[in-house]
Amino acid sequence: MLEFAVIDISSFPRDPQSEKQALARRVDEVCRQTGFLAIVGHGVPGDVITAAWNAARGFFNLPLDQKLEVKMPYLGYPYGYAPLQTEALARSLGNETPPDLKESFSIGPIERPPPAPDCSDADFRVAANLWPREPIELREAWSTYYRAMGELAARIMQIFAVALDLPEDFFVDKIDQHPSAMRALNYPHLSTLAQPGQLRAGAHTDFGSLTILLSEPRPGGLEIFTPADGWLAIPFVPDAFIVNIGDLMARWTNDRWVSTLHRVACPSPEGGCTRRQSIAFFHQPNWYAEISCLPTCLAPGDKAKYSPVSSGAHLREKYRLGLLKIGAA
Repeated sequence: MLEFAVIDISSFPRDPQSEKQALARRVDEVCRQTGFLAIVGHGVPGDVITAAWNAARGFFNLPLDQKLEVKMPYLGYPYGYAPLQTEALARSLGNETPPDLKESFSIGPIERPPPAPDCSDADFRVAANLWPREPIELREAWSTYYRAMGELAARIMQIFAVALDLPEDFFVDKIDQHPSAMRALNYPHLSTLAQPGQLRAGAHTDFGSLTILLSEPRPGGLEIFTPADGWLAIPFVPDAFIVNIGDLMARWTNDRWVSTLHRVACPSPEGGCTRRQSIAFFHQPNWYAEISCLPTCLAPGDKAKYSPVSSGAHLREKYRLGLLKIGAA
């Protein structure tokens, strides 16, 4: 992509209002077009990033039987290890495809949410994290990184509020108990061609408010779909996170902002080692937050395109659709 947006947010908290609005207008422009941008000046310490990355790599390097000690215990459980070909993300949009060529390890909130009167969704909402025995440093490194991603997401949501002509603190009480998930993904080296229609991660949109992605410059990376140009590769930007908006932010903005279809393609097995790793933080509004059209995104005489939906109900349904019927074992 020749004009991929790179946004420096380092001075945003201290900027005068005019400069905040100028940056926010640029973000608004990108979110209307593709919803994908690179964030630099994010302030996340390099040692925090490195520790989380290396811990994930160490986990994926373990023998399969050790990784299976923390496998997702049943179909629909949100956290733990998912082996190769146990998910098909394209199914979250109703598209039947072969299973994705990836394995993953996921966690949710470090601090458990308070109990709620309605416990019908408690199995998902308060599911416990499953921490592996090895690497021994993973739990601390991932807990620190998860908290850093939550803080970064909150800063980005402040920028989003300004971009949407809302008070800067508009989203604060809607994300202060966020049930966000963090997932490390390992795309193993491909020694043979994939099945027809099979990808490392099938074409999908993300479910929540925004995603913060850490990746590496290896073959077979992230691609987005645009009506004008088809599938385009997202470039690697050093010292940056790739941020994209998800379905709930699109609903909040009445589709003023787009939740863009994206995938992880399969590289040619003839190009050397194709192993690839990434860590994605899927930011999600509070479980019971109502997602309904923002007043600044509804022109006079227009109607909201979507009925209000709770953040948690939307997440759970999308997650269910993305799983294979064979289960997560």
